[in-house]
Amino acid sequence: MSDAEGSARLLRPRDDDALRAELRVIAAGFATPPVVFGGPVSAGTLKISETRGTRTVGLRGLLVSPMLGLGGRAITLLRPQWGEDYATAQTITHDYDRPVINEGLRSIIAVPVVVGGAARAIMYAALRQATPSGGRILDILTRAGDRLATEIKIRDEVDRRVELIDTLVDGGQAPTATALTEGSREIHSDLRALMRTAPDSALATTLHGLADKLAVLSRGGDLPATDITLSGREVDVLAYVALGCTNAAVAQRLSIKPETVKHYLREAMGKLDARSRVEAVSRARRLGLLP
Repeated sequence: MSDAEGSARLLRPRDDDALRAELRVIAAGFATPPVVFGGPVSAGTLKISETRGTRTVGLRGLLVSPMLGLGGRAITLLRPQWGEDYATAQTITHDYDRPVINEGLRSIIAVPVVVGGAARAIMYAALRQATPSGGRILDILTRAGDRLATEIKIRDEVDRRVELIDTLVDGGQAPTATALTEGSREIHSDLRALMRTAPDSALATTLHGLADKLAVLSRGGDLPATDITLSGREVDVLAYVALGCTNAAVAQRLSIKPETVKHYLREAMGKLDARSRVEAVSRARRLGLLP
């Protein structure tokens, strides 16, 4: 395993933790919670790693192959699958009857967590009586799947950016000084953009730490002491200005109005005692606030 892969794995929280959190949310949405379970999909195979409300251990660790059972169909077809009465369902294979029937499950919904056109996890909700599937359970499960897909997508992007940072810092075939600087600045801006979409506060904290570390590393050596503090939005605006973006381009990237960009830029310039946007960027870099 390379150093970059090691760093990314250390920084990335376990996806099982995010899955477990979503299963708790699903269960909490009902006065009488359904049985919920699921797990990650790797190389096309699902491994059920999380269960909630089960009475046996038969489902935990179960491996589900593509097109087999409800979960396998969800992996392959990339859309929710359900059975009103699992034991008598004729549209699925029954390779996993023993653990399912031993658990007493009858009505089951399987929802894929789709990222980049592939199933990355499967989440199930099941009842111990035969009932028409869909409705509220399907809606809650689908929304949970969408949230988890967004979380995994962000984590994937963070891993990619961490690998880029490691490449810039550790070497390999060393880029030119100009390429190194510009690459650092682009990665810094991308990390800050990810912060605004991160639904998990712990992940947002990790992103903040990476962006700050990159800003300091890019300067090299000791930084002057400063009590100047820029708000997150002020740093966002300056980061894009540093890349040569116009106010209109910054507004588009941050999904705010050009007048709002001007406001944050004026605030940052005032704090940095700068008379122009170029001077503001220069002083922010000298203080380690920007790469």
